[in-house]
Amino acid sequence: MCMNSHSIENIRVVMVETTHPGNIGAAARAMKTMGYNNLYLVKPKIYPNAEATARAAGADDILSRVVVCDSLEEALQGCVTVVASTARPRSISHSVFTPREYAPKLSEMLKLGTVALVFGRESSGLSNEELEYCNVILQIPTNPEFSSLNVASAVQILCYEFNQLLQSDAVDKIDNEEKTRLATADEMTYFYDHLEQSMIDVGFLNPQQPRKLMRRLKSLFNRAHMDENEVSILRGFLAAVRESVTKTKSD
Repeated sequence: MCMNSHSIENIRVVMVETTHPGNIGAAARAMKTMGYNNLYLVKPKIYPNAEATARAAGADDILSRVVVCDSLEEALQGCVTVVASTARPRSISHSVFTPREYAPKLSEMLKLGTVALVFGRESSGLSNEELEYCNVILQIPTNPEFSSLNVASAVQILCYEFNQLLQSDAVDKIDNEEKTRLATADEMTYFYDHLEQSMIDVGFLNPQQPRKLMRRLKSLFNRAHMDENEVSILRGFLAAVRESVTKTKSD
């Protein structure tokens, strides 16, 4: 069965602060073998670099289209779903799946827009702050006594697992029913900024002692996968709250 190229184009591989340029080249090679094209790099330590080109081993076209970004937020602009690959348990609650478990859900998300697959640093993975941008965490099953996995290998495994689904005709069976677009990562960022300021305005959040309130709320809303209408409703409510607070203070 042939690959669904439209769905493949909706997948964006994002590598955060990659230290070794060879891992960038190896990841590009892994992507090309599975038909993926879109690679974004967030503040790579060394790039471009001859070692990246050598390790790409023929995937130079992937490297030629690489988008280098100054922040994860920039790399996620336009994405409706953000999936993080990490081996480290975190204190903030996220939905956690193996790549194979998540594959059917991925096919649904791809019908609605761009999905980002985010991979962290070789030594420390993704920070809690970076995970706040993510809707889902994927953990690749490994030997519990030796769970270290090279980042390019992790890219290869995820690309392979998802490619198995995309080669089937399951994704092709998309109904023509009009669907409401999911909110993008940048739209969610604007919502979170609006929410935080509103909570400060009403005295619910002390910016000097924020604790983990915003982190927990981001985790809650990320799991909800809100659509653009839901975000618009909530921001309308927050605007009404701000107007009411301003009016009360002026009376």
